[in-house]
Parts: sequence; C-alpha cells; structure tokens
Amino acid sequence: MASPIFTDVFAALVSVVNSKIPVIGDLLLRRLTLQLKIPANKPQLLASVKFIAHLVNQQVVHELIALQLLTVFLEEPTDDSVEVAISFVTECGSILQDLCPLGLHAIFERFRGILHEGEIDKRVQFLIENLFALRKAKFQGYLDVHPELDLVEEEDQLTHEISLLDKIDSEIGLDVFKPDPNFAENEKKLSLDAESDEEENEEHAEIKDETETNLINLRGAIYQMIMSSVDFEEAGHKLLKIKLEPGQEMELCIMLLECCSQERTYLRYYGHLGQRFCMINKVYQENFDKCFVQQYSMIHRLETNKLRNVAKFFAQLLATDALPWHVLAYIRLTEEYTTSSSRIFIKILFQELAEHLGVRLLN
Repeated sequence: MASPIFTDVFAALVSVVNSKIPVIGDLLLRRLTLQLKIPANKPQLLASVKFIAHLVNQQVVHELIALQLLTVFLEEPTDDSVEVAISFVTECGSILQDLCPLGLHAIFERFRGILHEGEIDKRVQFLIENLFALRKAKFQGYLDVHPELDLVEEEDQLTHEISLLDKIDSEIGLDVFKPDPNFAENEKKLSLDAESDEEENEEHAEIKDETETNLINLRGAIYQMIMSSVDFEEAGHKLLKIKLEPGQEMELCIMLLECCSQERTYLRYYGHLGQRFCMINKVYQENFDKCFVQQYSMIHRLETNKLRNVAKFFAQLLATDALPWHVLAYIRLTEEYTTSSSRIFIKILFQELAEHLGVRLLN
C-alpha cells in the first residue's frame, strides 16, 4: 500500500497466499476494513480502497463488500467520499458488472442522483461524468485481472465476506511471536490424535462396506459424475442415465449438496444442476425441499464456508423458482428459534437473493 502503482501486484501475491493459508486473507480483510473506519487523509483512503478493489478483482474479497463500501461512501456524499467511490468503481467496476450487474446499476443510479443534486464541486461532477463514459465503454483499459497476474485457479481461491456493521477483531496479538514452551509435546499429541482419527474413519468405512455396499457405490458413481463433468449440462446428461430405484432420488440431492458444501468457494455450477433436476421432475423439487429443512435444522454444525455455500445454493434455486418459496416458512425469525449460525445463513441467503433478483423484485 506504500506503492499504489503496484497495488495489483500486491493483490496477486495476497491471492496466492490466501489460496494456501486462507486465514491470512481473512485477517488482511478485517484489518483493511478497520483502517477504513479510522479517520484518514484522502491519499491514505484512496490507497486502502484501491487495495480492496484489487482484492475483489482477485476474488479474495466478496463483491458484496464492494457494494457495501460504495453505499457507505455515497450515503452522505462529500467531495472526498464521492471521489474515493469513483476511484473504487474505476478499479473494480469490470468484475462488479459481471458478478452483480443489478448492484452496480443501483450504485450508478446513486451517482446520477448526486450529479443532479449539483451540491458537490464541479471537478468531482466532471469525474462522475467520466465514470459513466467508462462504464459505457465496458471499463476498457481497466481489466479486472491482468493475464500475468492471474495466478490462482478459480476453484482454488477462497473468497472472504465480512459485514461492515460487525464488530471486527484485528487480532493485534498475532503481530508478536510467542514461542510454545511445550512445542514438541503438543506436536506429538496432535500426530497421535490424527492417527486415531484415521483408524476410526477406517473402522466406519469397513462397517459401511459390509452393510450398505449398494448405497455407497451409488453415491460414489454420483460423486464421480458431478466432479468429472466439464459443465452442468454434461453432468445432468450423465446423471439422468443412472437407473435410480424409487426413493433413491434423495441420494442424488444429498450428494449434490455435499459436493457443493465441500468447495472452497460457491460455484454456480451446482445451482444450475439442482435447478435442472427440479425442472425435470417434481420429485427432486420435493427432495430439495426436505434437504432445506434438514440443512437448516443442523446449520449450527456446519463450519462457516460450508454454511455459506449451502445458503448460496438454496438462494440460486429460489431465485430461479426451481424451489418453491414456501420453504421459507420453515424459518422462524425470533431470538428463541434462531442461533448465530442460522442468522448468518439467513443473511447470506437474502444477500444472494437480492443480488440475483434486485432488492425491488425481492421485496
């Protein structure tokens, strides 16, 4: 950040580190977000938002955070806040146009309103007009990621999401190295725990092999077809060739959801595949309805990444009307009937629906 000229290079480096050690990417995002909350001069602010913009381009930071930031900058516009917002959109507008065009459209409508109000400096008004021209040219000259900096495969990247309203812990204590006095003992204990877990898993596998061989073979076949297909159409074509016994349709739904939850970041491939099966046969629609109930009832057991993927999967089915909206009746929005995990699930579900449909249509 000390050299804004090389911001995209630093973002590419963070992208590589994040793909190997995701906690570093998460910590960096939290500290950058906290930095934006501290009053700073305009050059510092421009450098910070430029870094976040390039992290959005690298898909280290979720695009919804970009929209949240822009909303904050333009809520009570000043010459400086509008100029920072313009700089931010210039850097990551190309990817926002691809990932959330409705959200970006709403931001540009806000820019248009500020322009019509005419309360900001003429120079900043001119910058807004230039931004509209850049958008019309499809952000030509501002690639989301230059080919030589595209270093991480999409499926290997983990995208982080945070709310600007949340209480954020910068974990300052991590800045100081503290040696573990019992390092050798703790390492030995960890290796023993890992070995016992492996033995336990092997025992479970043996038991299953003896009692549910056919079911395991079916799940294995479904898994291979889902994971080896180039796109959802090929996967759908292969899966439809499997001769399922009545009642086994649920296994396909469970495996599709399981594969989706295991990904580091949500892939719309799974949503398209689920949508295809719901449209083909109402049985799959009913089974995904049951899956929604099951997943929501045990959502507190899922780690954050799995929870996020599951929420986005069901949001895509709802947004395309593949899944009937009455499934939302299973959610009871009271303090007594929700947990922190279920509230995060609901938040992500509705954020995704807003992105797919736009807030007006969602309302």
